[in-house]
Amino acid sequence: MSSEEYAECLLENKHHEDCPGCKVDQMKRLRRGFPFWELCTVWIIVLCTALPISSLFPFLYFMIGDFNIAKKEEDIGFYAGFVGCSFMLGRALTSVIWGIVADRYGRKPVILIGTASVVIFNTLFGLSLNFWMAIVTRFCLGSFNGLLGPIKAYAMEIFRDEYQGLALSAVSTAWGIGLIVGPALGGFLAEPAKQYPSLFSEESIFGKFPYFLPCFAISIFALLVTIISLWIPETLHNHKSDDDSSHDKSFDALKDPESHQASERNEETSLLKNWPLISSIIVYCIFSLHDMAYTEIFSLWANSPRKYGGLGYSSADVGSVLAISGFGLLIFQLSLYSYAERLLGPIIVTRISGSLALVLLAFYPLIAKLSGFALTLTLNCASVAKNVLSVCAITGLFILQNKAVRQDQRGAANGIAMTGMSIFKAIGPAAAGIIFSWSEKRQDAAFLPGTQMVFFILNVVLALGVVMTFKPFLAETQEEH
Repeated sequence: MSSEEYAECLLENKHHEDCPGCKVDQMKRLRRGFPFWELCTVWIIVLCTALPISSLFPFLYFMIGDFNIAKKEEDIGFYAGFVGCSFMLGRALTSVIWGIVADRYGRKPVILIGTASVVIFNTLFGLSLNFWMAIVTRFCLGSFNGLLGPIKAYAMEIFRDEYQGLALSAVSTAWGIGLIVGPALGGFLAEPAKQYPSLFSEESIFGKFPYFLPCFAISIFALLVTIISLWIPETLHNHKSDDDSSHDKSFDALKDPESHQASERNEETSLLKNWPLISSIIVYCIFSLHDMAYTEIFSLWANSPRKYGGLGYSSADVGSVLAISGFGLLIFQLSLYSYAERLLGPIIVTRISGSLALVLLAFYPLIAKLSGFALTLTLNCASVAKNVLSVCAITGLFILQNKAVRQDQRGAANGIAMTGMSIFKAIGPAAAGIIFSWSEKRQDAAFLPGTQMVFFILNVVLALGVVMTFKPFLAETQEEH
């Protein structure tokens, strides 16, 4: 009997009729062809959870102004930062809990709760009557939307081995697209009674709640995703058998002897002692802090008046820029990123992307001195390039994290990464809002006046992340030694 035939027998022997995980394993073993349905499902679920994260930034400046909580216009950024960070604070406090729930009760319940939370709390955020209601609804949205970690484990479990790389790419790409398309929707659909007076009247609900339409549109999409998710299979095994572990080890050894030997050597290794994993998570957190701060600062900078060094853009103008950025990012991720990653490796891609972003950000304050077509063209090109570089860096670190651990540790590893990332992303908007507000009050400073200071601090954080991609800090994954 060949090794492949023996492996098939092992799979047959350990199959349990009432176990959803076993049914998925059988489905993967028998299925041939491209997993189009599974890929689309993972894509829309990740997109659903990513859209509301930054969709508020194009209109947050105006929303805070309407709440009349800021005494001066320069203080708007200060309050905007707290609304922006409340989502990530909620996610940071609950990511590990949702990971435990997913490991105990299944991936599917966590996914359904996460998508349903977008329907409920994102809708309520759009109907916010005051500053504190906005903070509470965003905090609840982050607290109940803990599916990003479990969906990574689900993506690894629902695909056959040859498509698992594609699954990870789908997760990271959909996440990046969501962080771009979300703000674009926020920019295009906010204040519809002013932007589209022929379609929406001031007396309608969209006139009385000018920031409800973008939230409502995302919530409708989330409702459709929730309904579709009712039909996805559960991948968690619900049985425990004495001989499962020996069968698993035998099958893994036949499928990949070298990986099995590495797994045996590291079987007792704690995730917290796995330096390739921990180092990649730390660098991931630094880049995430920078990206979240940049996302908020970009919209605040574009919306703020020219006299404060901003661009004087409306929310629709910001939405147009971000829509173009999202389209450019999608084209790059689907066509060029995989080639770059295979050619250079994830570490080099992350390092080069971060270095190029440093140079690009240094020129951002000069963009505000342009006007007309030159401003539009330059800003769009800079935004596309910056977002492409950011997602390239994050995707490379995401690959490193998943290669640093065994398959049975990926759920816990992603939970740790999610918690760390959420903490840093919670700090990002709050710090960015405070720094932006402070910078607008120092227009005549001798050293880095106005928004020059904001982009300088962004570059300092990014430079720290780039330095950390070098040895001895960022270690190679265990399997590559």
